[in-house]
Amino acid sequence: MALIALQWHCSSQQSDGKDSFKVALLSPGPISDAGWNAAAYEGLMKIKEELGARVSQIETKTPSEFEEAFRDYAHRGFDLVFGHGFEFQDAAAAVAPEFPNTVFITTSGNTVRPNVSPMVFELEEATYLAGMLAAMMSRTGKLGAVGGMEIPPVASTFAAFEAGAKAANPDVQVLVSYIGNWEDVAAARQAAMALIDRGCDFLIHNADAAAAGVFQAAAERDVFVFGTNKNQNHLDPQHVIASCVSHIPQAFVEMARIVQSGRFEPKVYRLGMKEGVVEFVINPELRHRIPEDVLARIDKARQSILAGDIIVPSKQ
Repeated sequence: MALIALQWHCSSQQSDGKDSFKVALLSPGPISDAGWNAAAYEGLMKIKEELGARVSQIETKTPSEFEEAFRDYAHRGFDLVFGHGFEFQDAAAAVAPEFPNTVFITTSGNTVRPNVSPMVFELEEATYLAGMLAAMMSRTGKLGAVGGMEIPPVASTFAAFEAGAKAANPDVQVLVSYIGNWEDVAAARQAAMALIDRGCDFLIHNADAAAAGVFQAAAERDVFVFGTNKNQNHLDPQHVIASCVSHIPQAFVEMARIVQSGRFEPKVYRLGMKEGVVEFVINPELRHRIPEDVLARIDKARQSILAGDIIVPSKQ
């Protein structure tokens, strides 16, 4: 337990109040990634601000650390613990029976127990639209995707990207590369460069902190790239043409309200465009580069997704 205790002191952000609502976050990578983990930490801070909660965050990388951290927070009497990613669900299910008064929420996954539920962000709805836009604007007919780990939520976003692309242009090719981790910026840059060398003129990532390497490659080779998870349009306004956004902070706060008020039900919480959690955001700096007929078709597809007329494929 020494490892957890040390990281607790380094990572904890707490408010006063011994008997306050207590919420913790386990993130698989650094909260400085400007994407997946940063969004979760922003959500944790909003929970502190809006609900007056006592909060804490810790970075964990291995299944043994997941389980140890879940158990440590539950033992400390935390009411709600988020495991931010698909990879946390087994550890949550293993620890949960020992601590029935703690609710464990994983972001992604399908594991449900009396005090365990996943929140599934249906980012596929946005990556589908990204695929459509890329296919309609690509000059080469080749699109690239760079992922961190090949896990179902990541593969699902890329499958939806490809489905959207082929809906717009059946002949388009989507090439996918996984680097095997979430933090190796150099490896992500190298993977992106290799895809560009193979003719890809639009890139999408789902690689957390490593995504910085994808942005670097896009800038160096002057191709367009899509942001994911957070609105990343500002990271490179000349190359990030749009972002596939999950409003994770908003979802975190709502889940915390549910738990705090005693309304928690063990089930899969699916959150997409209809719930206002997922959004496809065109970069206003590059909007003029997108033909009006392309913008119109994207908007029509978005309305069809909301109406249920387009069912976006998902592997989650």
